[in-house]
Amino acid sequence: MFGTESSLSMFLNTLTPKFYVALTGTSSLISGLILIFEWWYFRKYGTSFIEQVSVSHLRPLLGGVDSSSPSNSNTSNGEADSNRQSVSECKVWRNPLNLFRGAEYNRYTWVTGREPLTYYDMNLSAQDHQTFFTCDSDHLRPADAIMQKAWRERNPQARISAAHEALELEDCATAYILLAEEEATTIMEAERLFKQALKAGETCYRRSQQLQHHGTQYEAQHRRDTNVLVYIKRRLAMCSRKLGRTREAVKMMRDLMKEFPLLSMFNIHENLLESLLELQNYADVQAVLAKYDDISLPKSATICYTAALLKARAVSDKFSPEAASRRGLSTAEMNAVEAIHRAVEFNPHVPKYLLEMKSLILPPEHILKRGDSEAIAYAFFHLQHWKRVEGALNLLHCTWEGTFRMIPYPLEKGHLFYPYPICTETADRELLPTVFHEVSVYPKKELPFFILFTAGLCSFTAMLALLTHQFPELMGVFAKAFLSTLFAPLNFIMEKVESILPSSLWHQLTRI
Repeated sequence: MFGTESSLSMFLNTLTPKFYVALTGTSSLISGLILIFEWWYFRKYGTSFIEQVSVSHLRPLLGGVDSSSPSNSNTSNGEADSNRQSVSECKVWRNPLNLFRGAEYNRYTWVTGREPLTYYDMNLSAQDHQTFFTCDSDHLRPADAIMQKAWRERNPQARISAAHEALELEDCATAYILLAEEEATTIMEAERLFKQALKAGETCYRRSQQLQHHGTQYEAQHRRDTNVLVYIKRRLAMCSRKLGRTREAVKMMRDLMKEFPLLSMFNIHENLLESLLELQNYADVQAVLAKYDDISLPKSATICYTAALLKARAVSDKFSPEAASRRGLSTAEMNAVEAIHRAVEFNPHVPKYLLEMKSLILPPEHILKRGDSEAIAYAFFHLQHWKRVEGALNLLHCTWEGTFRMIPYPLEKGHLFYPYPICTETADRELLPTVFHEVSVYPKKELPFFILFTAGLCSFTAMLALLTHQFPELMGVFAKAFLSTLFAPLNFIMEKVESILPSSLWHQLTRI
């Protein structure tokens, strides 16, 4: 025993400072290489290589349950379908609840001096107007020919002047639309212009309806006149909603959806849901959701979060996180939490606006589904409905972050929906005024433990190597003291064992 101790102390005394420099330098190099590899693997695959190997290979050997199989199958299914969905996921949609440019957006500019709309957003609106309100035969009617040029005009005053010029020739529905959207400074004035547009639009619609089967030119005219009529009626319903005539707005929206059931591109049901929530008519809200919250139909933040709000409404007034942690969640509470997790997975940006952790701005005229622009558009109109339901925001606050325990890296994996699209941040920066709004890029990927561990290990060993090189004798003393302290408990145990066991037995064991 004493021979072993003496040989160990002799070995430590023979170590030179160069040995410690080489040891710490090599350790720093190895940990640095591990750190670089871990970082590269995490950036490419979204997970830690060491953690993946531990879960996939070591855990089954140690008797753990391999839970990666179902998740891998779900992920592979999601990856197979994500290629099919990539285009629709990153598609920019017209905001169903977009504000009036003259009566609302321009008023904001007059008060604050800020431009709430980006050039990209307004350019998309110009393209929409040309698609919906023009056709190839517009040159046959002088007023429509003028409006065709007006929709392409970038200067707002030039557009308004062209609309007045078209109205001097005849009652032109699209000219009234442009004036109602851009020249009217109040909602009442916009409503008056839309009513005039409705008379002109209905006349054109009836005329083209009779001639639509006479050729492709007349069919295109009828399609254009249908789009114009639907747009006018929808905007009139929105005027009624903004002026407080909510029941009238609901009736107009229902009639419009019955009259033109195939024009789902306008997403009128989202306007209807918001109006019904204002009336607190939750039974009708549930009926609309039953029709549109279907697996075959495209989802939206309005659909997912309204469904979550209805389920939260059933339990939120009596919900207490302390009581729930003691007794567990009831079936209704579990359904509400799952609905919130579903909504948060679809659009993870919304809760920060609903919980007022992030300031709201005016919503853009176009939104990107699952992006920050859609979150702003939803929260701008629906925050009041969440506040009206007692305890709903408290339930959301307690449960929404739990979504990401099921989806560790939402940018790469999906649970109930397709993986979160990577393109949202870039598109949102084009749609939102980044001058005074910080685009939300949540959820951010958290660095795995082993990357942080290897980074700390690399930094620590590099510092040791540097100190050993600069102060070799002093670091040698510290190293010997550290090793002596490290082996002190072992020496103490060996002394106790030697005092208990007979010397003959200990001699035999040492010989073995």
